[in-house]
Amino acid sequence: MTDGYDEVSLREPGPLRCPKCQSTMAPVTVVDIEVDRCTGCGGLWFDLLEQEDLKGQAAALDTGDPATGDRYDQVGLIRCPVDNEPMIRMVDKAQPELWVESCPVCYGTFFDAGEFREFADHRIRDLLIRHRRPRPL
Repeated sequence: MTDGYDEVSLREPGPLRCPKCQSTMAPVTVVDIEVDRCTGCGGLWFDLLEQEDLKGQAAALDTGDPATGDRYDQVGLIRCPVDNEPMIRMVDKAQPELWVESCPVCYGTFFDAGEFREFADHRIRDLLIRHRRPRPL
């Protein structure tokens, strides 16, 4: 039973619109997880933490041109394609050259074309380096 309120969907029916170029985003399913890829600029939309589960699939998902991604990375304020809230630019201290946008409400993340491959390659490289290091006695 609910407390008198109907559950409300945050997004409008139909496909998502890219927060950078406003093109339609097409669903892409990999490993039983559906993400959205922009049909215009090639950016990727991940719902809460989906990108962590799909790092090994970066080459299959992130098929956009990194040069296009670099151009769209310069776009200022963008709004979440799910709930229309202003998104926050996030910078990882381990990858300061990589800027992704995150929604403070639904926690979705947008990667410009080429950024998800860069993110995943760095994470996998870090994991391999950690496992190669000798462990202290």
